[in-house]
Amino acid sequence: QLQVVESGGGLVQPGGSLRLSCAASGISLSYFHMGWFRQAPGKDREGVSCISKDGDTMNYADSVKGRFTISKDNAKMTVYLQIDSLKPDDTAVYYCAPTVSCLMPLSPTYYATWGQGTQVTVSS
Repeated sequence: QLQVVESGGGLVQPGGSLRLSCAASGISLSYFHMGWFRQAPGKDREGVSCISKDGDTMNYADSVKGRFTISKDNAKMTVYLQIDSLKPDDTAVYYCAPTVSCLMPLSPTYYATWGQGTQVTVSS
């Protein structure tokens, strides 16, 4: 079973950047499409980015295109999310999970095990 631990969040000012990490264990990342999701207070969880299991395809929600960049290192069993030009609307807890595909809207797999997430707060 794929286990994940997210890290890298924090408090940043608008316009700032963060690099989130999703450290996986259990099974090689090469078997999974991996997505980043976020959940803001009072809102449903939404998928924001995905990278295909072969690493050749990346996809992004319209709200983050041009600002978020997803990547992964299979050898390190880690998926990254580079977030630039942060906005207050990006404030949320960010999670990673395996996805059914890399088509938007993202759907987590039925066997996805959610980590604790990492809090991103954008505020001046």
